[in-house]
Amino acid sequence: MELEFSNPLLLRYRSDRRKLLEFLLTSGLIKEIKTPAGPTTSISSINFDSLSTDYVLECILSGIYIYIYICIYMLCGVLDVSRAMKRNYDESLHPVVFVRSVNSIFWSHFSANSGEKCSIKRYYFLQRHLQSGDVFYLHSDPDSAGSPPRRTPPPITNHHREFVESCNSEQPYYVSGERSPLVSEETRINCHATTALDMNSLHDANLLPIGLPTLKTGLLEDELRESAYEVFLACMLFSGVEIHLTEGRKREKSSRFLSGLKNRRDKRHIESESPETHLKISEATDTFIRRRLTQFAMGKSSEQIDIPQLSLVLLTGISRSDFPSGKSYLQWKNRQANVLEELVSSDYKKTEKQIIGASLAKIRNLEVWDIKMSPSERSDVLLTLRQVALEFSSLPGRFGMEGETYYWTIGYHLNIRLYEKLLSGVFDILEDGQLIEEAEEILKLVKLTWSMLGITERLHHALFAWVLFQQFVANKEAILLDYAIHEVQKVLSAEVCDDKEVAYIKSLTCSAIGNGCEIRLDLLQSIFLSISSWCDSKLQDYHLHFSQKSTFFEKVVTMGLSTGVQDFVLHGNTQFTGSCLPSEIVTDKIRTYVEKSLDAACKRVTGLATIGPIQGTMHPLTILASELRLIAEKDLSEFSPVLRHWYPGCAMVSAKKFHQFYGKQLKPFLKDVTCLTEDVKKVLPAAYALERYLIEQSSSACKENNSDYGQEFEHYPIAEISRPIVLDWVVAQHERILEWTGRAFDLEDWEPLSSQKKQAASAVEVFRIIEETVDQFFEWSLPMDITHLQALLSIIFHSLDAYLSRMVSLLIEKQNLYPSTPPLTRYKEATFPIVKKKVVESLIIDDQIYKQLDELTVSKLCIRLNTYEYIRKQTAVLEDGIRKSWESVTSYQIHRCSIEETPETLETTGSLNGESVSELFIATLDCIRDSAADAIRNTSDFLGAKIVFWDMRDSFLFYLYHGSIGGNRFEGVLPQFDSVLNNVCGLIDDTIRDLIVSSIWKASLEGFMWVLLDGGPSRAFSDTDITMIEEDLNMLIDLFVAEGEGLPRSLVEEEAKFYRQILSLFSLQTESLIQMLMASSEHISVGLSSYKFGQRYLGDAHTLIRVLCHKKDREASKFLKIHYHLPSSSEYDETSGENASFNSPLMADILKRTTSFRWSEKGHSSFSSIRKKFQEATWK
Repeated sequence: MELEFSNPLLLRYRSDRRKLLEFLLTSGLIKEIKTPAGPTTSISSINFDSLSTDYVLECILSGIYIYIYICIYMLCGVLDVSRAMKRNYDESLHPVVFVRSVNSIFWSHFSANSGEKCSIKRYYFLQRHLQSGDVFYLHSDPDSAGSPPRRTPPPITNHHREFVESCNSEQPYYVSGERSPLVSEETRINCHATTALDMNSLHDANLLPIGLPTLKTGLLEDELRESAYEVFLACMLFSGVEIHLTEGRKREKSSRFLSGLKNRRDKRHIESESPETHLKISEATDTFIRRRLTQFAMGKSSEQIDIPQLSLVLLTGISRSDFPSGKSYLQWKNRQANVLEELVSSDYKKTEKQIIGASLAKIRNLEVWDIKMSPSERSDVLLTLRQVALEFSSLPGRFGMEGETYYWTIGYHLNIRLYEKLLSGVFDILEDGQLIEEAEEILKLVKLTWSMLGITERLHHALFAWVLFQQFVANKEAILLDYAIHEVQKVLSAEVCDDKEVAYIKSLTCSAIGNGCEIRLDLLQSIFLSISSWCDSKLQDYHLHFSQKSTFFEKVVTMGLSTGVQDFVLHGNTQFTGSCLPSEIVTDKIRTYVEKSLDAACKRVTGLATIGPIQGTMHPLTILASELRLIAEKDLSEFSPVLRHWYPGCAMVSAKKFHQFYGKQLKPFLKDVTCLTEDVKKVLPAAYALERYLIEQSSSACKENNSDYGQEFEHYPIAEISRPIVLDWVVAQHERILEWTGRAFDLEDWEPLSSQKKQAASAVEVFRIIEETVDQFFEWSLPMDITHLQALLSIIFHSLDAYLSRMVSLLIEKQNLYPSTPPLTRYKEATFPIVKKKVVESLIIDDQIYKQLDELTVSKLCIRLNTYEYIRKQTAVLEDGIRKSWESVTSYQIHRCSIEETPETLETTGSLNGESVSELFIATLDCIRDSAADAIRNTSDFLGAKIVFWDMRDSFLFYLYHGSIGGNRFEGVLPQFDSVLNNVCGLIDDTIRDLIVSSIWKASLEGFMWVLLDGGPSRAFSDTDITMIEEDLNMLIDLFVAEGEGLPRSLVEEEAKFYRQILSLFSLQTESLIQMLMASSEHISVGLSSYKFGQRYLGDAHTLIRVLCHKKDREASKFLKIHYHLPSSSEYDETSGENASFNSPLMADILKRTTSFRWSEKGHSSFSSIRKKFQEATWK
């Protein structure tokens, strides 16, 4: 009590309650207050905490009714304090009731109003709250219930009013010989019933009760559980099993229910490890019940005992002293009286019924039974009840079944409830929904109660399935559903020995309401109806209820079909196949599930689309399409594969339903589409994607079922609307991309992005813009045709082509890199100094060309080469991506056209995926790659020529062999060559490195030959010099081979082969060279060979003349002097022109008139004419 009153909220409640009662008693609403000492007007001596508030209100209301209907004067009630105290005591034994916010609302009414009107308002206020469902009954003592369960409580439903009404309604009594309508054998329909539960108002978290007849005495769940335990112990004892208690029992989670079994004959015993634990029986109660039953069983033989005899045995041998408190004793005694009333007074004559009622009333009265009555008087009362019970026990069973008693049928409404409580003992009280380890042992022992409770094997399986299914609904443990299905299987396949069991089960009637009418069913039908009703309520919206736990779906469907019986027939054996219904009914049932669930899902998702949190940023139709897609994916991937076992067309029905539903929402929007808007950009792709997915899934299902169901779709007119819109959008991107391309090029500084990414930043930006456009193009996910692809490739081609053209235009002509060819001279050493020598004329280069050459550094040229290669690679990647995206976008259209197979669709299929598509790529992206490859070749040639003929002009061309061979060999140039190559290899991309180095190698050979053939008057080579020159050429070859890390030696040697042959001409005799020159001049005269700049031929006159000019040989010099009148090399001074370009009038004249040269081997007339022309060109 101290703990109870330490709660401040409880203290406030009791204080408000006292004030309320004080107000009621002093407000003039009570006419008279009666106490045990007589009438009184003072309330100071009354203990308000012991008065029943309900009794006080009833006394007040007895006068209000007269005032309301007679309207003459007001009669106030009479309050009997003794009755009020007794009423309060009785109410303390009932379930605790809570009314929402009644305390505060009552107090505001009673403190703000007074008089008769206030009383009337209070009465109607209370009545209104009782009818609104704001009343809560606690089915267990809140002080001893322990911690609350872990699962969330069920929401409030409208069943509370029915519960209140059923508790307040009086139950009819039936005299002997009359049959209660609840035990009728035949199924009857009563459309005026009001007490049965309506299965149509089933809530999500509720399970429809099986509708057993109501207990007249209102036995609570805890009382039923205690009575079931008493039955359990009695059946064990009278079945030849002896129970011994174990001292120091431990209440453990996995404690064994029974540790041993022995019958009396073997002197074996049962040592129980807290057997009452799983039935939630207190240890004190368990102790004296066991003791009393053991004492009673010791004097009896193994005979059958029934429930009334059991209650009388306990009432005889158990007294007030066995209980820890008077309250627990009173509850126990009243429970035994209630059990007796349920079984021995429901079917008796009126006179005997009155005697039974009076006897039970004495037992219930604490003051009369335990204080006023003597032990002999109590024995007489119990003897009277025992005689009645024995009379009932002696009556034969109605159906003649083995072991049947009269109580099987007259008390089945209590027997079934008790058996349910026993079956509930297999569940762990500490872990919701978990079976204990000893479940099988418990079930074996529970079967001992069958003879007392009227249970058959078929009933056992049905009731155990019902108990398991209730636990599954409460805890959502899949294993429980598996067990329940297994028990239902046993019910459907169990053998029936005779018609007696059939008739007996049919007599166990239950009631339910369907379509507003009461339906009478037998117990098995009612259990199956309750289970199937719950399954139906879930399966009719399986998209909602199984969205998170789809693993339950197939099992619930199996259970729903197995128990969904209309006319359950017990005769014969039924093979369990997942459904006991005909295939046509099953198909209709599944079709109903699918249609109703689809309707509910569509309705639910429509509301989500209009009030969703992202409504401000997305169009409702876009949200709707997305949500429908999610639902359809789950439906077609998880639900349909299960349902198609019973309904093959479920996937096609679902797909078509979603398609039609969205089409109705989309149609008004499509009518208003005239141009491209943000909403159009979001809605059309979403709608097309949804349609495409649904039709593809439907087609897949059609193939599996060999059906043409997919052709029934009425396609959305998206293609006709989107084609011009998408084309206009593509065209609009052209100018934007060109503008961004030009801007990126103008800002380019031709520096690498990083050490790994060596291309120009502008190229990366250009492809980023292009790729963004391509992504946006295909993100439309709309129907496309060849025109759209052509427009896309066209803008890509023009953008890249414009970029490449601007890059290529930055190069200058390669001819500007070469120095002018010096004049041809014959070798002659100076014998005496010449006062004034001829100066080699230099060619002045334009300042603009100089500026461009300075800007075209090696590093920038390398970056441009890398950029060309990047463009070539990225174009291939871009093409591959476009091809894949195009195939993905058009695959649905091609598939759709192949199904329809009309001339128009066949033509469309060819244009979407045929030669026309390949031709588009060849005409656009292939051209870009070819242009990039050409640019790489041209730029690499330019780079090689610039390095050798411009950047290394002084260190290589003008230095090598200048004046003498020994002092100016290639060793002096080698370090700079090596540095240039390392620099280029570090800047260039690895994929084109060999190509660039090869161009430098070719340019180096050309420079090397320029030194030998066009090196000017200062260079002349003797036979001994040729050996050193060959060594230098090999040194140059080794530089580019780089010990296997450079160019392949075979490639280098192949390129050097021609130049080795040129060098070998210097080793020939002068006479041989002259003969070769004369033969070559004849070929020139007939046009068989012509000289082009940068190209040389081994036997052409241009090469042979230069070999003779640079050959340090008197005979060669004499020949040139006599036949060509060439000046001697000693007459020229090259020092002033080493850093300038040279002009060669002779070579210019030779280039113009080579085709007129003709040397004859038989005469000298043509040779003289050639000599004259050489002389004229030289002196000019």
